[in-house]
Amino acid sequence: MGFFNKKLGIDLGTANTLVFVPGKGVVLNEPSVVAISLPDNKVMAVGDEARAMVGRTPDTITAYRPMKDGVIADYRVTEAMLKYFISKAMGKWSFAKPEVLVSVPAGVSSTERRAVVEAAIKAGAKAAYVMKEPILAAIGAGISIQEPIGHMVVDIGGGTTDAAVISLGGIVASASLKCAGDKINQAIADYIKKNFNLFIGERTAEDIKIKIGSAVLVDEEMVYKIKGRDFLTGLPRTAEITTNEVVKAIDSELKDMMKVIKNVLQETPPELSSDIIDNGITLTGGSSLLRNLDELVFRSTGVKARVADDALLCVAKGAGLALDHLDTYKKSIIAKK
Repeated sequence: MGFFNKKLGIDLGTANTLVFVPGKGVVLNEPSVVAISLPDNKVMAVGDEARAMVGRTPDTITAYRPMKDGVIADYRVTEAMLKYFISKAMGKWSFAKPEVLVSVPAGVSSTERRAVVEAAIKAGAKAAYVMKEPILAAIGAGISIQEPIGHMVVDIGGGTTDAAVISLGGIVASASLKCAGDKINQAIADYIKKNFNLFIGERTAEDIKIKIGSAVLVDEEMVYKIKGRDFLTGLPRTAEITTNEVVKAIDSELKDMMKVIKNVLQETPPELSSDIIDNGITLTGGSSLLRNLDELVFRSTGVKARVADDALLCVAKGAGLALDHLDTYKKSIIAKK
């Protein structure tokens, strides 16, 4: 493989964007955030630098997430973001144009898919392909998707929960829900506002989820010291929240996510259902790392679930692997320039 034949697999997510280079692995994992200065509408920073500005910007700079619920919400900003990520991932080979494969949620429309392809081409790709996230997640999780065997993958990211049953390289049944990591963070912040009279930011809510959160009630609780702004006095104050309170706070979001998994199972042909009972459900995506989520899936569906290795990287990895074997996955690949 010559250096000029660079390939990039891109997991273009609502919360994070990951870039995978075949043979190298994930070379970039940064927040899908762009900071824009308002007077002249210029892109100031992208990724980590832009995220550091969230909630801390003067009025003239706004930190913006151009992906909403897994779909491009702002085309121009997404293009700028992709351009930045592609050239950063290419490094010193940035004069060569790479082939790019980008993930899209299973439920996107053809217009939305075309928007992704066009944004990638404008951002400097030589050729751009898009593939559906659950298929890429499955490839990245090491599932051999070409067999006539049913596999169920649930990819839980920042913006969307995608559940799909895959067989013979295609999606047999799938459903997508615009409720995932971000909504869980929001629920934690709302709970703290209601029960502690404290305002906390999005990042603190996420920190609470990661440090002490769980999907089911636990016997050994952990405690988190919240630092926020008091609702009544407007002054900073600290309080403590425990794991089981977090479980309570995110209960309805988790219920919605379980409902989606159940819906897909109910639509699955019986032959494939028996495969899924044998193989279990594979969980991928950053939000599948919530403690005991596999246990909750088991309790809700009766099917055993496991979190894939490197769950956060599965889609990006799958995109890289698919690029290396384009002919194998021809029928799952959509647009090409």
